Formats: sequence, structure tokens, C-alpha cells
Amino acid sequence: MTLTLLRGRTLSFTRLPDDLTDTTAFTYESDGAVLIENGLTVASGAYERVRADLGAREAIEIDHRPHLILPGFIDTHLHFPQMQVIGSYAANLLEWLNTYTFPEECRFVESTHAQRIATHFFDEMVRHGTTTAVAYCSVHKASADAFFAEALKRDMRMVAGKVMMDRNAPQGLLDTPEMGYDETRAVIEQWHGKGRNHVAITPRFAITSTPEQMSAAQALAREFPDLHIQTHLSENRDEISFTASLYPDAIDYTDVYARYGLLGPKTLFGHCIHLSEREMDAMSETGSVAVHCPTSNLFLGSGLFPLKQLTGRAKPVRVSVATDIGGGSSYSMLRTMDEAYKIQQILGQRLNPFESFYRMTLGNAEALSLEDRIGTLAPGSDADLVVLNVAATPAMALKAEVIRSLADELFLLQTMGDDRAVAETYVAGKPAKAGLVAA
Repeated sequence: MTLTLLRGRTLSFTRLPDDLTDTTAFTYESDGAVLIENGLTVASGAYERVRADLGAREAIEIDHRPHLILPGFIDTHLHFPQMQVIGSYAANLLEWLNTYTFPEECRFVESTHAQRIATHFFDEMVRHGTTTAVAYCSVHKASADAFFAEALKRDMRMVAGKVMMDRNAPQGLLDTPEMGYDETRAVIEQWHGKGRNHVAITPRFAITSTPEQMSAAQALAREFPDLHIQTHLSENRDEISFTASLYPDAIDYTDVYARYGLLGPKTLFGHCIHLSEREMDAMSETGSVAVHCPTSNLFLGSGLFPLKQLTGRAKPVRVSVATDIGGGSSYSMLRTMDEAYKIQQILGQRLNPFESFYRMTLGNAEALSLEDRIGTLAPGSDADLVVLNVAATPAMALKAEVIRSLADELFLLQTMGDDRAVAETYVAGKPAKAGLVAA
């Protein structure tokens, strides 16, 4: 196979930076390179060294200077059927679900509609530099089939699941405990491990699943212990109260999931804004992941995610970040981290740009237990990359004239960047965005 050598400034993290001065948490090359073969990163580092290591071998060289080359962005929570729900006017989460989201998701019983939206969904991922995402499909198996077929076609590493829900939703969105189990199992057998697909067990949340269906999810988790599990937790105070009324024997919202064995290091809980100390302890002790969805939390008025409280406590909680399309208002992880920064400012905390870019790349990969495959430029990892242009717009270019440090550049990308700042997205070593632009 042909070798590809990408040249540009390279940045890759090895751990969470302690603060803005912690330059030992990442590797940065002002003239760097990434060598790619068979969809994998073969080498990365200083351009002259990587080029010299090629020896007599030939490589197609692509020069992205002066742009910045990083691992592709990772989005750990979003809803594939909600592309046409974005920007829907509602007072809160439950009104938004009942008025807009549930009616829209009913349309995904039709395979042709699901296939059409899947095409648009993956286009937007590529356009915004997101190379891996963790998605909820609808309750219909057809939606999961459309999603995974498109992921396979594009050779993208994706995590997704058919939603399980058997109450408190329109008839067109309800399955049964038996159907939720059987269809999820069918999706696992058909798609998990095919290409770079990962199937997640996906009970939507406690409000829309009966105890019988939660037991079915528990059975799946026992049968397939290596699979991811995704659901929602403590997004909205009315949601919490409703859940308590449905599960009166549970200590709290988190305990509902604990009773069905759904907490664990591969479980992603969307939102987690209003957790008690007891719930944080339970999350920490099981290694469960709290997924921060800042644009969604602000848009729906759900609350302010206590990032530093969760990660800085004696029993820290693992955290990831996500767009939460379509409660979220942008596909861009850059825009997502801009809103995350503002939330922490309101809470009197600081979120420095090195931490932001760590969380979009290696941090989210670690939250998925996939850091050996994605999130870095390490040899042997998937060659899923994003190329960023700090001067992508006239306003950004003007500001870029006075930037004097890498931290300032990252902060500008986070503050003003969006899909226009993504010069190219590489999926398994192949440029993917250029074709979208040409189309």
C-alpha cells in the first residue's frame, strides 16, 4: 500500500494537562509529520526525522503547513435522528422531547428516511472534524441499520445503539422488553465488529423504560460485557422527580441504573448535572462516565455542569464532552468546548485551552476505553486526523496576527472556530472533507 506523509504542525496529548504551564502533557512539533499506511499511523514527530526514517521508501507527501494536525475530534453523546430537531423552541427538556423530538423520531421507521439522514449525519461529522461519535439511533432497528451501514461505507469508527423504550412516548416509538432485547441482539450480531462499528446497549432513560425493559438491558449487558452502554442521567430537575415517582424503591436516579447492573467503566451517562455526593461516589467507584453536553444544557436551560467538582473530588468521576445534537446547537466540538469554557467561568472555575483540546481528543478516547485506537498520533493508532486553520475567517486571521503562543492559538480556535476552521478531516488515512466541499 502507498505511504502518505502529512506535514504540518502536530499536536497530540499523553495525559490531562495539570494547568496552562504543563507542556509535558503533550507533544508539539512546529514542523511535524504524520506517516500513514493502511489506515494507521506508522510514525509521527519532527518532519526531518520521520522523513529520514522513510529511507528509500516512497510516500505521497501532503503539505498542510502552517496548519495544525491533531487526532480527529471525538463526540461522546449525540442523537442521529435529531438532525431536523436542532433549534426547536421549547421551555425545557420534557416539553422539547414531547413536542418535537418524539414526533421526529417516529419518521425513522422508514428505511429511506433513515438512510437519507445518515448520509447527512456523516457529512456533518466529517465537515466538523469529528471522526468518532457515540450516537443514539431511534427505537427502530431500521435506523441502526442505516447508521451502521453508512459508518461501514465510510470506514469510520462509530459507537451507536438502537434505543430501547417501552413507555411514556408515542405509540410509534415504543417497543417491548422482548422486542428491545431481540432487536438489540440482532443489531449486535449484524453490526458489532463489522468494519470499525461498535454497538452500544441503549436504554434511552429510566422514564421511557419499564423495570422489565431495564431487566432486558441488564441481560444484554451480562451477555455482552465488552459493549458500551449509554443512557441519560440527571439532566433536568423535573426529569429527576418523574424518575423518582416511577422507581420509588430506588435511593436516587443513579441507583435506578445501579439496581440493573448498568454502571461501569464502559457506561456513558449523558448530562449528570444534578448529582448528589452519594451518586458521584457511585459513579466514581464503578468508573462510570459523566458526559458533559454544554450547548444542550444551556439551550434547554437544564443547568450548569460541575466539571471541576466532579473531577477534583477525593473520588473523582470520569468525564467526557459531547455536542448532544439535537438538544445541542452545534455539530462542532470547538463550539462545544467554547460553551463548556463559559459554563466553568460562570461557576468560578477555569478551563484552559490545553485541557479543552485534550478532552476533545485523548480524553474522550479514554472515556470510551478506546485510547489504544483513537485520540492520539501514536504509532499503530487509527489515522483519524483533523487539520485546523487558525486563520480560517477574516476575523480569526486578524486576531491570529497577534498570537504568540500555542495556548493562545488553541484558545482562538476554541472561541471563534467552527467547521470553517477544519481544513481537512482524515478518516483511516484518507482525506474526507475535500470531497464534501467539491460535491
